[in-house]
Amino acid sequence: MQDQEAKEFHQNHSKRPNRDFMREFIYGGVDGGVTTFAVVAGATGAQFDNIVIIILGLANLVADGFSMSVGSYLSVKSQFEKYQKYQQYERWGVENIPETEMEEIRSIYYKKGLRGKVLEKVVEVITSDKDVWVEEMMRGEFDMTPEQNSPLNASIITFMSFIMIGIIPLLPFLIPGLQQLAGQTPFMLTCVLTGLAFIIIGFTKSQVNNTSRTSAIFETVLLGAVAAIIAYFAGYFLESLIVK
Repeated sequence: MQDQEAKEFHQNHSKRPNRDFMREFIYGGVDGGVTTFAVVAGATGAQFDNIVIIILGLANLVADGFSMSVGSYLSVKSQFEKYQKYQQYERWGVENIPETEMEEIRSIYYKKGLRGKVLEKVVEVITSDKDVWVEEMMRGEFDMTPEQNSPLNASIITFMSFIMIGIIPLLPFLIPGLQQLAGQTPFMLTCVLTGLAFIIIGFTKSQVNNTSRTSAIFETVLLGAVAAIIAYFAGYFLESLIVK
């Protein structure tokens, strides 16, 4: 009974949400939507022609998307290399000073509230497998978990997400059917479509991060709205100054 209890405890505390590519997809999408929306808002505030808005928006979409994908690649690669480095240190400790490393495992789970025979059984289960032992040390001592996504995959997903969400603010200027629907106010339709995209992203973010749906959606929509307002009035005042 105690063996089973110890194993179940270890399994439950070893589980990590399988986020895979969702982290890169969400934040790439948020950044793509916000930055392109801000460009469209600023260009609209400056009263640029639609063709100029399209050119500025597409140029920003490709350039910023590539820049963010490179940043994602370097970030994931750096975390991967850091994890490997510390993992080597812990593996050496498990191989050469097991008593010390075993005491550290005991201390980690003691702080989590385990006592007596259950604590000893948990320590026994963990230290019976060196790979699990090292992983628990990484998590418990350094609060580090292995990256589940490769740097290249992370960069590709980030770029694709940036483009997919970032193109939405430009759709009323690009698609003839939406141009006819929007009439003389394509920016208003841009606001509606981008707002819907932000709501979906916020909802998805709350699911991945296991946080409040309302606060995640509100935060994402607010971020886009603030960026758009600042960009719109910046474009409006700059256009006024330049024309004058």
